Amino acid sequence: MEVKINREIRDYSEAVYFGLNLRQFVFSVLACGIAVGLYFLFKPFFGIETLSWVCIVGAAPFATLGFFKYHGMTAEKVLITYLKSEILMPKELKFISKNYYDEIERNGDDVRPHRNNKKENRTR
Repeated sequence: MEVKINREIRDYSEAVYFGLNLRQFVFSVLACGIAVGLYFLFKPFFGIETLSWVCIVGAAPFATLGFFKYHGMTAEKVLITYLKSEILMPKELKFISKNYYDEIERNGDDVRPHRNNKKENRTR
């Protein structure tokens, strides 16, 4: 008897219904509910073809949220991480290089810390 085990134990997800995990199932049901609601809401105003496209466009974001994963994060975690990094805590990182060769040409002496003088390097 052979038991199938995932290589990465964190990738395990329990199938609840139709091979979907609970998160995927809930978002799929929500997408179907949104599509049905949009159908009955816009039925008096649109033809069947336009109405079907409205239902698809309205339900697609909810269906996508259930299956979306990026670097092991769900859609909500990706959104929160993006908001934190770009809006709440934006940082401008400046790179200032030290051109030792230019300093040597200007001053005429060596400005690099000497590797063999360990006591001097520790005090800096």
